Amino acid sequence: MRLRSLLMLFAAAGLLLTGGPSSLAQQARPPQQPPPQRGFFQFFWQQPQPQQQPVAQPQRQRVAPVVRRRPVAPVVVRDDPVIPKVDVAHHLLVMGDSLAHLLAGGLEEALEDRPDLAVLQRAKPDSGLVRSDFYDWPKAAADLLAGDQKISLGVMMIGLNDRQAIREGETVHEPLSPRWLELYRERIAAVAQLFAAKRIPLIWVGAPPVQNARLSADFVTFNELYRQQVERAGGQYVDLWGAFVDSENRYTAMGPDVSGQTARLRLGDGIHFTSVGARKAAHFVDLLVRRMFEPGAQGSVIALPVSPDTGAPSNPELQPGGVERLIDRMVSGLPTISLPAALQAKPLAGPILPLTGGAAQGEQALLVSIPDARSRGEIANQLDRIFGEGVLPEPKPGRMDDYRWPR
Repeated sequence: MRLRSLLMLFAAAGLLLTGGPSSLAQQARPPQQPPPQRGFFQFFWQQPQPQQQPVAQPQRQRVAPVVRRRPVAPVVVRDDPVIPKVDVAHHLLVMGDSLAHLLAGGLEEALEDRPDLAVLQRAKPDSGLVRSDFYDWPKAAADLLAGDQKISLGVMMIGLNDRQAIREGETVHEPLSPRWLELYRERIAAVAQLFAAKRIPLIWVGAPPVQNARLSADFVTFNELYRQQVERAGGQYVDLWGAFVDSENRYTAMGPDVSGQTARLRLGDGIHFTSVGARKAAHFVDLLVRRMFEPGAQGSVIALPVSPDTGAPSNPELQPGGVERLIDRMVSGLPTISLPAALQAKPLAGPILPLTGGAAQGEQALLVSIPDARSRGEIANQLDRIFGEGVLPEPKPGRMDDYRWPR
C-alpha cells in the first residue's frame, strides 16, 4: 500500500511540474507555433489566453457569365393601305387566246384594290373561232356559264389564230371570203348571245395592231365584225388600236404605260404584250368594270333595258348614267369604247349654204330674212368687195376694226 501511494504521489507531482494536462494537448500543435511554457505557480493565478480566431480569407466574387442577346429585328412600318378581307362578290370570266391570257394577268393587277372582284382566267392559247374542231368556244362558253361558279361578267379577246380557212362540209372557204365572213360573224354572235340570254354583261376586246402589216390589216376587219355583233347583242366593245400605235397610226413596240412613262409594251415577236403592255390593255377594261361594279352597290350589275323582239339589252347607253359615260369617253381621248357610229366620226364638211341668195325651198333661214332684192344686191356687192377685191368696209366707232386714234 505504501508503495502504491508513493507512486501516485510522484505521478501527481510530475503533472504539476509539466503544466498539467494542457501541456499534453499543446504538444500536438505543429512545430511552427510552439506552445507557451507555464511554471508550477502560474497554473493557479494566470488565466489562459484566448485562442486567436483564424483570419477569414476574402472570398473571390464569381463574375456572372455574359449573356449575349440576339439583335431585335427592326420594325418596318409600311405606308401601304391595309385592305380588309372581303368576300368575293363578283367573278369576271376572261376567255380567248394567248392575248386574252395576258389580258387576264393585267386585269388581276389592275383590280388588286378590289378584293370583292375575282378574275377567272379561262383563256386557251392557240384557240380561235375558226378551228372549232380544236376548241369550240361557243360550247365552252355555254359550259362555263352553266357551271357551279356564278359569273357576273364576261371578257372576250380572240382573233390571233383566226386567219385560217373555214371548212364547211367538203368546202373550204378562204380567209375573208364572203362566205368566210358570214360564218365567222355567226360564231361571234353565238358567243355574244349566250351572255345576252343569261343577262350577263359581256366586254369584247378588239385585237391590237401587230408588227406584221398584213395581219394588222386583217385585224381591222375582224374588229369591225366584233363590234357589230357584240353591240347588237347588247355587249360592250373595247378598241385597243389607238393605244398601241404611234402618231402615224403604225405599230410600235414602245409607248406610254398607264402612268405616262415610256416603256416597252410588246414582246420581240411583235404580237404579244409585255407585263406593262398587258396592264395597259387591261386599263380600258378596268374602266368599264369599275363603272359596272361600284364599291357600295348591292347585288350585281344594273339590269339593262331589254328589247321586246330579241330579249337582249337594247342599248347599253340607255341605262342610268349612260349619257355621262358617253361624255367621259369622248372627253378623255382614249380609244373608242362602244360609241355609236354617229359619234365616232365627224363629217369633213357641212352643208353648203348660199351667202347671197335666199334659203332653198324646205330649208330654214339661218338668222335673218332679207326683205327685198335691193337689199340682197347690196349685201352681194359688199361681199364681192371684201372677198374678191380685198376692200374692207369702213370701220364703225366702237367696233373692233376701228383702230383710229380717238380725237
